[in-house]
Amino acid sequence: MSNSNSSATTPIDVAVIGGGQSALAVSWFLRRAGIGYVVLDDQPAPGGAWQHTWDSLHLFSPAQWSSLPGWLMPPTSEQYPSRDHVIRYLTEYEKRYEIPVRRPVDVTSVSRRDDGLLVSADKGAWLAKAVVSATGTWGHPYIPDYPGQGGFEGEQLHSAHYRSPERFRGKDVLVVGGGNSGAQILGELSQVCHTTWVTLEEPTFLPDDVDGRVLFERATERWKARSEGRPDPALTGGLGDVVMVPPVREARERGVLTSVRPFTHFVNDGVVWADGSRSRVDAVIWCTGFRPALEHLQALNVVNVAGRVDVVEGRSVAEPRLWLVGYGEWCGFASATLIGVMRSARSTAAQINQYLTSLAEQTP
Repeated sequence: MSNSNSSATTPIDVAVIGGGQSALAVSWFLRRAGIGYVVLDDQPAPGGAWQHTWDSLHLFSPAQWSSLPGWLMPPTSEQYPSRDHVIRYLTEYEKRYEIPVRRPVDVTSVSRRDDGLLVSADKGAWLAKAVVSATGTWGHPYIPDYPGQGGFEGEQLHSAHYRSPERFRGKDVLVVGGGNSGAQILGELSQVCHTTWVTLEEPTFLPDDVDGRVLFERATERWKARSEGRPDPALTGGLGDVVMVPPVREARERGVLTSVRPFTHFVNDGVVWADGSRSRVDAVIWCTGFRPALEHLQALNVVNVAGRVDVVEGRSVAEPRLWLVGYGEWCGFASATLIGVMRSARSTAAQINQYLTSLAEQTP
């Protein structure tokens, strides 16, 4: 499938794939270094994955602890910013720094050329000296396999596609997954329907006064210890533990913040538990996380059996012209969070700057 302008290949120093918070953070540092770049985003509007979260989602860090480089997120009257506040901030951030975003542009593949990496998309192609993949995980929701799943006649929905509780009013709903999304979705669903919370093990609830800011400080301590060769201080409380945001605290007060261990299999109208008992189920909301969205890198053969890319400080080991930012801890501590991505973005831009400088020195 070709279109009129896809034959032309645009040369560029850096192509950034993805248009969410990680792409914007990298852009800020590339811009500051005076490097030519383009951001290719497959979404119709700014905001990255935040456009697709459920309606009531709030950050669990205050605004000043949820900012990208250069410009603090404006304060909000609420303790924690809403998804709409975050989307407005990301939209304004793009304008403020005149970030050259092309959208919607769907990147289909990145392939090797002697003089760079060819980024092929539905609306053209770019030959880049370096590529930053910042597509995140939202486009690759993970649902575990359970026996009998295909024959289950109820609704199955991943948290990626859940928006609000209203359509589940009065129904029997299983919420599967013990992280923050599971706890928050359970909290609001349990007000309008009969919910059962299914988690692999007992969820870890953080103390009421611990929020994203504290978690980020802990992640920073761990990062410092690792970079200085000290033992990991492994403080209790990680980024996957449940933060007691207001809707979760409220669910605890109503006595619904209790979970059960997984069922063994599906039947057509529900599930069967380990003791053989059955429950009728109308819908299952899978809050079971995401995997990195890396389909566009298949042609490079850099994705390993775990579905990740082997990196050193975010740079691909097998393809040194490729950097990955914002996919989670394997790309850098807290790198999938608004404030945490800054460290990875700064390091990535510095490495790219060094790489481009060395290329220029080699050119006669």
